[in-house]
Amino acid sequence: MGVEESPDHPFVPRDLKLPGYVPGFLSMSTIVGVYGITSVLVVTFMWILSGRIRKITKVDRLLMCWWIFTGLTHIILEGYFAFTPEFYKVTTPHYLAEVWKEYSKGDSRYVARASDVVSVEGITAAIEGPACLLAVYAIASKKSYSYVLQLAISLGQLYGTVVYFVTAVLDGDNFATSPFYYYAYYVFANMWWVIIPTSIVVRCWKKICAAVQVQELKRTKTR
Repeated sequence: MGVEESPDHPFVPRDLKLPGYVPGFLSMSTIVGVYGITSVLVVTFMWILSGRIRKITKVDRLLMCWWIFTGLTHIILEGYFAFTPEFYKVTTPHYLAEVWKEYSKGDSRYVARASDVVSVEGITAAIEGPACLLAVYAIASKKSYSYVLQLAISLGQLYGTVVYFVTAVLDGDNFATSPFYYYAYYVFANMWWVIIPTSIVVRCWKKICAAVQVQELKRTKTR
C-alpha cells in the first residue's frame, strides 16, 4: 500500500486540492491589527467629517460611519476575493491575499472558491459596495431617497448573510480548522452584518411609514 500524502495546506476538509498553494506570510495578529487600525481610522475620519454637517443627528453620523466602513470592506476586501481567483497562490506578502488565506481557516469555501460564496461576494462587492458609499452621500445631503436606499442595501446584506450561513449548513458546516477560527471568523466577524442591517431595516421602515402617514394626513386635510 502506498503512503497517503498529507495536504500542503492547513484547511478543512483535509482532502481539499489546492495546487500551487503558498502559505501565508503574515501572522494573524498583523492581519487583524492592520484591518482593525485601518477601520478605526476610517470611522474616526467619517465621524469628524460628519460633525461639520449642519443639523445632523448622532444616529445619522453613526450610520455614515457604518456605511463608509462596510462599503469599503465590500469593495476592497470582498472585491479582491471575488475577482482574484488564485489569491492563495500569491508568492509575495500581498495584504489582501493574506487576509483571505487567514479567513479561510474559518471558512475554507473561500480558498476552495465555492460557487455560492463567490457569487454572493461578487454581487456584494459590485453592487452593495458602491451603494453603501451612495448612502453616505444621501445622508449627508439629506436626500429624499436616503431611507429607501438604506433599507434596500440592508435587506441585500441580510439576504447575502442568510445565504452565506444557510449554504454552509446545507453543505455540512465543516469548513473551519478549529473551533477558535469557527467562532472568531465565521460567527463573530459576520454576525455584525445581521445585527446592524436588521436595526437599520427597522429604523428605515418606521421612518418611511411615518412619512407616508404625514402625506396621507395632508391629503385628507386638503379634501
